[in-house]
Amino acid sequence: MIEVTATAITKFKEQLAKNNADSAIRVFMQNGCSGVSLGLAMDEQKDSDQVFAQDGLTFLVDGGILAKTGAIKIDFTKSTSGCGCGGGGFSVSSERKLGGGGCGDSCSSGSCC
Repeated sequence: MIEVTATAITKFKEQLAKNNADSAIRVFMQNGCSGVSLGLAMDEQKDSDQVFAQDGLTFLVDGGILAKTGAIKIDFTKSTSGCGCGGGGFSVSSERKLGGGGCGDSCSSGSCC
């Protein structure tokens, strides 16, 4: 199951219109220095995908990912940095902790990324 907030739906539609794109949005797992996290990308549907439609947008998740994550929530949060530069970004969270991370060394060393 995927929950997409109204704010995120609005921002997705703005970005797709701005880039003159009509694409599905994929939720995927990625590895980094902080461990496993969820990311977003525009993509085409594959046979192994579970497809979720909401407010005219299509979201794709590989079938195996949901077994690991449980429910997924996508939101858009505004920047609170106080820098005056505005902005913000999408956040993708899962019902279950994804684990990993703690590479014990700096990513700049290339030991974990």
